[in-house]
Amino acid sequence: MKKSLVSVAVAAVWLTVFASAARAEGLTVGVAALATSVDPQFYVGGANGALSRSLFDGLVNQDEKQHIVPGLATAWDTPDANTWRFHLRQGVKFHDGSDFTAKDVVASIQRIPLAGKNSPSSYLPYIADIASVRAIDPLTVEIKTHYPAALLLNNLSRIAILPASLEKTAGDVLNSGKQVTGTGPFKFVSWTPDDQVVLQRNDNYWGGKADWERVTLKVYKNNSARVAALLAGDADIIESVPSADQRNISRQPQLTSVSVAGNRLLYLHPDQDRDQSPFVSAPQGGNPLKKVQVRQAMSLAINRQAIIDRLYEGQGSSASQLVPEGYFGYSPRIPAAAYDPAQAKKLLTDAGYPQGFTLTFQASNDRYPNDARVAQALGQMFSRVGIKTSVETMPGSVYFSRAAKRDFSLVMGGAAIETGEASGILGPLLETWGPGAGQGNRGRYTNATFDRLLNQARSTLDTRQREQLLQQAAELAISQQGVIPLIFLANTWAMKNSYSYPGRSDGFTLPYFIHQH
Repeated sequence: MKKSLVSVAVAAVWLTVFASAARAEGLTVGVAALATSVDPQFYVGGANGALSRSLFDGLVNQDEKQHIVPGLATAWDTPDANTWRFHLRQGVKFHDGSDFTAKDVVASIQRIPLAGKNSPSSYLPYIADIASVRAIDPLTVEIKTHYPAALLLNNLSRIAILPASLEKTAGDVLNSGKQVTGTGPFKFVSWTPDDQVVLQRNDNYWGGKADWERVTLKVYKNNSARVAALLAGDADIIESVPSADQRNISRQPQLTSVSVAGNRLLYLHPDQDRDQSPFVSAPQGGNPLKKVQVRQAMSLAINRQAIIDRLYEGQGSSASQLVPEGYFGYSPRIPAAAYDPAQAKKLLTDAGYPQGFTLTFQASNDRYPNDARVAQALGQMFSRVGIKTSVETMPGSVYFSRAAKRDFSLVMGGAAIETGEASGILGPLLETWGPGAGQGNRGRYTNATFDRLLNQARSTLDTRQREQLLQQAAELAISQQGVIPLIFLANTWAMKNSYSYPGRSDGFTLPYFIHQH
């Protein structure tokens, strides 16, 4: 009997050893949202951007603090204000073994209009400054801009480089799993929408081999399911840790976590240009959301700190503008967001709605941490000041498709500061909607002065002047509540305590930077 027990114990030890060795070859990441496209040039979105960074590189990349670092270009210079020359990294291979050269950069930039056709949020704004691009020699690219483009590097950090052979290839080909070829640290294996993405290590990556031979990005849209996967050992690391679970995770000796200040803004976009809006009604008729005073009243009705404290366990910060303090373009002149229901009621009366109005507010229920609960809280806060609000939530895959079609009167969304500075969020959310501009402006805010200030900033090389222009643009749009900022979310990951990840301000989970020790 004793011998049998010893044998079982020894067998268990060996099984553990072999299991650990096997796990060292593979990594499973529990993600909150899965990429909706594997074409890195189709749809600007957090999950899409994170996946792109594992498969592709840009001419330049962003580090964990969103500072620009060399990518496929090792150096660059500006012979004149409208000319940039990029000196490319030697010896880089695509996943199919072909050489990376300047012609691939040219083709990748020229592919953006094709790739973004019918996209709800295309990459066109990131190449709007570019007048021409050409290969000077196999390892030198010249980009001419329409005007001095101060943000060219920031914008190029968003553009994935593909082989020139894919220049005329539509996104549906890549999304079928064919020809997904980059220079990144991992190769594409498979994508099962709303389930998982599987990656294989690129042993020839120019930056050095990743720790992981195989990576599975497994989506758990439900917060509890994602945490349960970590606790059960089905995931090695998870992102977007629910604040309610942080305390429990910290008590688990086998787990550790990391939390960093995030750049993702949760915001509201009120319908501002239609005389009749589908889900808002008032006795007087028309669309109350068109009035600045009504939008200001809605902002004053929101107790942001209560949302942070009660729904996020204090993890997050109140937002009065689109970038957090410390980011380029932050304006100290924009007042902190105030909670003042009495003043909100007064503004509604001044706007001609003393009895308020009715609103149906739709939101996602699986895209952002606690998004459905935040929506319910907002509905209650609006109702208290006279905006009688009912709330409907739905999966993000349905919600954002409908929001892009303008099916709603009030949209709740999240936006990261993709370029690491203010124009990267001011442009998509507030610039007048049109071809290649304001692609995320679902409320259709429009102001010619705002557009002028933003475009002037984009062409101003002097750093101080550019920041002042961005601040003025932000001050104008926020004074009119073109968008209603809510909170900045913290980015938190939890993992087995033998793993480490530095965390990123953009919230991306990049397997290349996950290590086991």
